[in-house]
Amino acid sequence: MTLREKTQDIYNLIGEGKLLDAFDKYYGENVVITEPRGTWKGKAECRKHEEEFLGMIKEFHGMKVSAITSDEEGGVVMHETSMDVTFQDGNRVNMEQVGVQKWEDGKIVHERFYYQG
Repeated sequence: MTLREKTQDIYNLIGEGKLLDAFDKYYGENVVITEPRGTWKGKAECRKHEEEFLGMIKEFHGMKVSAITSDEEGGVVMHETSMDVTFQDGNRVNMEQVGVQKWEDGKIVHERFYYQG
């Protein structure tokens, strides 16, 4: 699988409600995830962050992948996605973001998300 195909698989799994399965499959042990709200380091800390995010969601209405592009030789993938979710407080939001992934040895070692916080 190309890195682009792996990223598409991640979002296919997320769309099926399998975010943590995608995380466990594709993220490296020393991954660093950065977004406007903070930075998390190491697979365990990043997974905990993902679990907390899932805990805030009451209902998942769907997701869309607008674009994926990759530099296979450089190990970089960029993606633009949106998720339609209702949070536990009843607030329904269409979350749009762009992510940049750095891959090494078939795993994501760094991912930065860009969105309006």
